[in-house]
Amino acid sequence: MLFYFGFDWTYIIIVLPAIILSIWASARVNTTFEKYAKVKSHYGITGARAARRMLDENGLQHVKIERVGGKLTDHYDPRTNVIRLSASTHDNTSPAAIGVAMHEAGHALQYAQNYKPIKIRQAIIPVTNIGSRLAIPLILIGTLLSGLSGIYSYFALAGVVLYSFCVLFQLATLPVEFNASKRAVKALENTYMLADDEIPIVKKVLSAAAMTYVAALAVSLAQLLRLFMLVTRTNRRR
Repeated sequence: MLFYFGFDWTYIIIVLPAIILSIWASARVNTTFEKYAKVKSHYGITGARAARRMLDENGLQHVKIERVGGKLTDHYDPRTNVIRLSASTHDNTSPAAIGVAMHEAGHALQYAQNYKPIKIRQAIIPVTNIGSRLAIPLILIGTLLSGLSGIYSYFALAGVVLYSFCVLFQLATLPVEFNASKRAVKALENTYMLADDEIPIVKKVLSAAAMTYVAALAVSLAQLLRLFMLVTRTNRRR
């Protein structure tokens, strides 16, 4: 029995384990970065300089690099062609910071080279935004009012379909993030920005970061399954 005295056991059984995985992944990327951010690289190049070199060597001199506040707030903005590196990355000479900065440069390369998965992800952003806003309200309306008329059950089903686009977005994000890290590692292996024994540090940091995206997909999938079960059970009771 999934409900007992009004308590939603589907959340505990299905969603909570995925949330715990997400919390663990987030903590792991922070602790991994903190550990290796204190290690100074052999050649002393900063994260910003490493990213700049990767961009310039691939003909992306027009992409700017800016320093922003926060910790691990690094990201690439395709609308303005700007890589924004956090204070913990921009001026840091550790292999960890260089790896993160190069990862963001990898995203810039993806857009410049029309990398197909990133184009797919961009294409579904509008419907994903709609789904994130309307999915839960539609499901609530549909389940609460389904007893009045059968047509309301379609509201709930529509909400589940809209939420599935959020899952699709998370799924499309995985190859984008993995590929950006692969590009970063390959560029570092082909240059002299890091010593050979520092490359494994970069891989550890980027692997930890990748797990946060895997965990995010797990949470979305678990939530989709839970919502589907709740809606279909409500329809059976009607």
